[in-house]
Amino acid sequence: MFTRIDHVMICVPDLQRAIEQYCNMGFNMRDGGVHPGKGTQNAVAFTEDDYIELLAIRDLAEHQASAKEPGNSHAGLAQFIAAGGGLRYIILQSDDLAADVAAMRSRGVDVSDALDRGRRTPAGLDLKWKAAVLGPKNPLPIFFIEHLTPLEQRRKQVPGGNDHPNGVFKIERAYVITRDAKADAAIYAKVLGVPQPKMERGMVIMSDMVVFQLGPTGLGIAQPYAPGPGADALERRGPGPFQVLFRTRSMGAAARWMQEQGMPPIARGVRNTGEQAIGFVGPE
Repeated sequence: MFTRIDHVMICVPDLQRAIEQYCNMGFNMRDGGVHPGKGTQNAVAFTEDDYIELLAIRDLAEHQASAKEPGNSHAGLAQFIAAGGGLRYIILQSDDLAADVAAMRSRGVDVSDALDRGRRTPAGLDLKWKAAVLGPKNPLPIFFIEHLTPLEQRRKQVPGGNDHPNGVFKIERAYVITRDAKADAAIYAKVLGVPQPKMERGMVIMSDMVVFQLGPTGLGIAQPYAPGPGADALERRGPGPFQVLFRTRSMGAAARWMQEQGMPPIARGVRNTGEQAIGFVGPE
């Protein structure tokens, strides 16, 4: 069963510069270590139960050799970064990945086996998980993870990292922009093994959207209906992941922190729930 959005992966050409930029946004980013044999390295910012991952290539030759392996989520990473990088994957957590893979295959979904993965943190902590990626017949910007290292142990890699100056404490929702939300949502429903939700209107991103609720987090498949953030993302980069919405304990604190770091003023909007939202921090 898929239980939540586990994390979002943002791919960058320069990890240290990206860490600095995300710290300017008020996230306590920490060096996450290297992926042995994969040629990549990352930094993470934990919230209560999910996290942000910044991913970069540290050894191009090693990365290119490993990218040819089956079930590798980093295939095409160098090209993605060369084209500008940014939000690449929304990773969904499973409580039994082998069972979920079997269930997806029974629905005709092209998906890899649940393969063992891991990395070592700078403090020497070995983290273990299983991962599965979709195949060429279902090229969606999501993949799946089952953690073998308990959450409390994983949090030890970033002591004190959950106290973010911007007040963020959880991922609320992540969006994928598309030209046909209804048709694409049918594919996501098949992959996830859940009914297709009804369409709703997103007032902040100016897009009609179908939202799959995965535990406390939502995966939104969005189609612009008017000029705005969704339309801008679709024109600039084409279909794919384009935004992550976070819950914060204080929008005022978040805005003040970013202003103090010299970032441009952040606009405000009103969601279809009536709640206020601040945004947007653009890809630049």
